[in-house]
Amino acid sequence: MTKLEMTETIMAAKKSSGLGWEAISEKVGLGSVFLTSACLGMNSLKPEPADKLCEVLGLDATVSEALQAFPNKKWDQIVPTDPLIYRLYEVVGVYGETIKEIVGEKFGDGIMSAIDFSMDIDKEENPAGDRVVITMNGKFLPYKSW
Repeated sequence: MTKLEMTETIMAAKKSSGLGWEAISEKVGLGSVFLTSACLGMNSLKPEPADKLCEVLGLDATVSEALQAFPNKKWDQIVPTDPLIYRLYEVVGVYGETIKEIVGEKFGDGIMSAIDFSMDIDKEENPAGDRVVITMNGKFLPYKSW
């Protein structure tokens, strides 16, 4: 089973289950952002959470095997070569669909404003290596029907 087939199978089972990503992640024991990203093919899972996800969604072992396969974190984008900016593109490339899924569940169909928006960049000291903390805060803008 390919990662694309895996994602399609998981998304269909998720829809049938009526469960959201947070509820699924609580049952599996992983964070919702990471688990969603793995289900969308951008990360892999260890055997235990992969099997647990399949149990929660009623999926077979071929899905678990595909979840455990290493991802090819590739997307069709032209990105800058500056290492810091490239890493931000990589974050969006790897987690963008995950962010869209979770924002959709929490707010509905819409976007985050980049006009009514703020961003903070902080440093978190950590004995394992200092951390960059980027907080983006944008107004939710629902799509309008007419």
